[in-house]
Amino acid sequence: MSAAPDLPVSIDFIGNATTLIRYGDLTLLTDPNFLHRGQHAYLGYGLVSRRLTEPSIGVEDLPRDLTAIVLSHLHGDHWDRVARNNLARSLPVITTPHASRRLRRLHGFRRADGLRPWQSHTLVGQEGKVSVTALPGRHAGGALRFLLPPVMGSLLEFGPPRGPVRLRLYVSGDTLLFDGIEAIGRRCPDTDLAVLHLGGTRLPGGFLVTMDGAQGAELAARLRPRWLLPVHYEEYTVMTSPLGDFLDAAEERGLGERVVHCERGGRTVVAPGERPVVEQPAPGAGARP
Repeated sequence: MSAAPDLPVSIDFIGNATTLIRYGDLTLLTDPNFLHRGQHAYLGYGLVSRRLTEPSIGVEDLPRDLTAIVLSHLHGDHWDRVARNNLARSLPVITTPHASRRLRRLHGFRRADGLRPWQSHTLVGQEGKVSVTALPGRHAGGALRFLLPPVMGSLLEFGPPRGPVRLRLYVSGDTLLFDGIEAIGRRCPDTDLAVLHLGGTRLPGGFLVTMDGAQGAELAARLRPRWLLPVHYEEYTVMTSPLGDFLDAAEERGLGERVVHCERGGRTVVAPGERPVVEQPAPGAGARP
């Protein structure tokens, strides 16, 4: 009997850091942010930011068979009031210990599972398996580090239910460059695709709290994933580094051929050993099936 063919991973880019990741009968939702253009995300300490874009689908358009949510941290542009009020309380949420405690105690998400760096949570379906490993992240430097919610990156490892890992995705989360990036590179080699949270988000006083284009290219150069998928840019008024900054910096570092550009509402399909295929949205297209 011939071996079953490798399943691809598909990534629908909804907007900001929100994606739908499908592998066989498993479907993950990352960092749910469904605020509309013109609405404000609350960032804590009285800080707000206005959304400049429209998500490609609404929360009501999500598939009914969601397997779990992967949440990098508890911030208003990654877990907004729309998500809090509309997502099923029974859904597993894989996130940081800080976010898990708040989601359980304050909002009734009883299956929120808090992972410390290098801890894993495995989800198994009939057709595939994904292991989610929390990776270290740093949302800010200095004293500001202790005022922002803790953040994690994620390593998503996909494979058959009883077989080896076939695809690896790194999701950076809202991290800056810091010493822990080297540990990720050592412990997570052979990453097929890196989903990079960019945007150069700056808080009052000029404090940088997400990677700008130059930092994103530097992180990519250090980790050396096969392909790079930028997200989390040009979405909110606090974001100061457009996508072009990253594209230019990646080109300067000889990484331009690795960048996979998927517009909001598009889909990126990743198969083992192949260049990702991007299905851009048709003009005026609505929610994807």
